Amino acid sequence: MLLLKSVILSLTISVFVFANPGITYDTYFTDQALRIDYYHIGDAVNETVILDQIYKQGIWGGTRTNLTQPIDLGHYFYNVYDKKGEILLFSWGFDTYFHEYQTTKPARDGQQRSYHESAIIPCPVDTVIFVIERRDKEHLKKTLFTIVIDPGDYHINTETSATNAEILAPVMNSNPGKKVDIVILGDGYTSEQRAKFANDLNRYKDILFAIEPFSSQKSNFNIYGIFAASPDSGVDEPTKKIYRKTTFSTTFNSLDSPRYLLTEDNKTIRDYAALVPYDIILIMINSDRYGGGGIYNSFCTFTSDGPWNEHILLHEFGHTFAGLADEYFSSDEAYEEFFPRGIEPKEPNITALLNPDSVKWKIYLSPHIAIPTPWDKEKYEKLTTDYAEIRHKYEAKKKELVEKNANAEKIKQAEALFRQKQREAWDKISNFFASHPLKGKIGAFLGAGYDSEAFYRPTINSIMHRFSEDEKTYYPVNEAAIKRVIKYYTE
Repeated sequence: MLLLKSVILSLTISVFVFANPGITYDTYFTDQALRIDYYHIGDAVNETVILDQIYKQGIWGGTRTNLTQPIDLGHYFYNVYDKKGEILLFSWGFDTYFHEYQTTKPARDGQQRSYHESAIIPCPVDTVIFVIERRDKEHLKKTLFTIVIDPGDYHINTETSATNAEILAPVMNSNPGKKVDIVILGDGYTSEQRAKFANDLNRYKDILFAIEPFSSQKSNFNIYGIFAASPDSGVDEPTKKIYRKTTFSTTFNSLDSPRYLLTEDNKTIRDYAALVPYDIILIMINSDRYGGGGIYNSFCTFTSDGPWNEHILLHEFGHTFAGLADEYFSSDEAYEEFFPRGIEPKEPNITALLNPDSVKWKIYLSPHIAIPTPWDKEKYEKLTTDYAEIRHKYEAKKKELVEKNANAEKIKQAEALFRQKQREAWDKISNFFASHPLKGKIGAFLGAGYDSEAFYRPTINSIMHRFSEDEKTYYPVNEAAIKRVIKYYTE
């Protein structure tokens, strides 16, 4: 008889009694982690969750103090209640690849997709009720999925799922329950490229800790590298008809965006990440092309050798680790109304400015700055339009060459010319920001969250802006958000 069974609760989620902040971890949880795998299926309107498998895994690497997460970010939440549904024992906010798909045109046209996802919770001592909630456009939470989990059920898988990997630890401060535990998975590194992976791992560790607020808080982090050799070197590049067999199946052109670099192989990611205690998953891809992606409390990707590689890591990590929004609005992402107009976003670094006298980062505003803050937006838009035209022209040329089966030398020449023209246009935008009289000032600058007219960002430029490869600062609003997450994990 299955003890893992879906239940219909007689009480709505709103009447559950929230836990006392002083709840004792050892009373309700063991040292292990429990992984709940499920399929997230639907389109822009319809949404279903179906259970796949539950696993008991290694040491729980998360906080043992802040069990009910105080950071109200993410479009989804999973909550763990005691078996009576009276005490909230654990909660977690996150975003998903599925949610990003919901904002695209195919999803709006009714094309359903399925994405594999995992919830990682501390393994309970006794039976619990596990609930997944979805936040709607008005930020109201609605129950999406509910299941009763008996940790003693024999259907829970306890096998070691990944063994053919090497674990490296470039930063080890011990005590995972009091540290931010980052696991970096290498994709597209063959067995002969093990030394390159180790070098890249150390290089990006140094990049992360070279800037604030990470440089002053290195002692609060553990970093693990997982080397699992791929059969092929590199990454899938569908528009170039290049496909590589790699351990984690990363690919460019995710959601049909040229530089967006993600993977849908969640199961393999989780199998290998489970070899160490972890809070945050990064995937480092062995490629020299510009690309990456970051989904809040899910995973972050970046290329090892692409142009502006430092920026990609720091930018995408800001998304994944602290739930920071993109601060740009000239975007090729295939999103439609990612942030609904007229609704204040939850993300800490963009605002709809519904009340200019009470902007959410008011305590950080520069003295005497105007709200909203004029910043010569029209000039910037002209520069970005010129940049986009050059880029689209040469991408079309490259695609044409590929379709005509042009030789590698012609394709290489086209790419070199594209990069030269792109660099020239990019430099004009960089100079615009570098010489701007409001550089470093904190105000409310129109244009953010892929929307040129509805949302505002705190600075003219930062790591969370797209055109910021020369910008090595998050600035106080983003730094405060990052510090809040570090505190959550390490208290």
